[in-house]
Amino acid sequence: MKTQFLSIFVLLFLFFGCKTNVITGKKTLNFFGDNQSLFPTSFQQYRSFLDEHEVVTGTKDASAVARIGNDIANAAALYYAYLGTPNGLDNYAWEYNLVKSEQVNAWCMPGGKIVFYTGIMPVAKNPDGIAAIMGHEVAHALADHGAQRMSLGIVQQAGGLVTAQATKKEDERKRQQIMMAYGIGTTVGGMLPFSRKHETEADKIGLTLMTLAGYNPEEAPKLWERMKAQSKGGVPEFLISHPSEERRIANLQEWIPQAKAIADEIKLTQKK
Repeated sequence: MKTQFLSIFVLLFLFFGCKTNVITGKKTLNFFGDNQSLFPTSFQQYRSFLDEHEVVTGTKDASAVARIGNDIANAAALYYAYLGTPNGLDNYAWEYNLVKSEQVNAWCMPGGKIVFYTGIMPVAKNPDGIAAIMGHEVAHALADHGAQRMSLGIVQQAGGLVTAQATKKEDERKRQQIMMAYGIGTTVGGMLPFSRKHETEADKIGLTLMTLAGYNPEEAPKLWERMKAQSKGGVPEFLISHPSEERRIANLQEWIPQAKAIADEIKLTQKK
């Protein structure tokens, strides 16, 4: 009975936890609402992170991150207006900070809180490169990727409870093997492909955003060529959370004409 109850609970979670995302047009797994606890919690965690790390201010790079961040956020507002949701970003509180770290990384929290590490700036190389990274990070926020990952994590945990309950009468060794198989299977077959899909989605949306903001989309695949040059690589794609650099470069090159066409259409619509 407990196993059946937990199974029904998971199914109800999946059914009622879906919502259509504005910018992707897709129905996605998302148990969190913008006006509930996610954004305020995200903002608080972001502030705590900044308090605990060295934020770079008053430099050329810091100014570029803030300026280009604003440009991409303005492009996002234009995109939402074009999609018929002019107030869709009212709950976002965009913020862009450069933090001192050798990590070659940048990230975005739900609600538009973005960090660039100083270690990624040489790879970004120029304003167009920064815009490619910024567009990607802003796209994560717009597509609710953080909330979706958290939601899938809840489903994975709930499934683990169902599996544990269903195998409680098995001998301990077999039970551990089943639980380990569940963990590996749901990670390699679920969580990692989910993450790779998000990265690809953010690449595509980000390319359009940077183009709409007036930056050169041709720089995006060049950025990933630079990323590839400094990457150690060697791990099969199905075992990592990001697509391979080769796949990203090929995708971006293919999407450039479409990004330009969408940007031109949005700009034309704004003039009418």
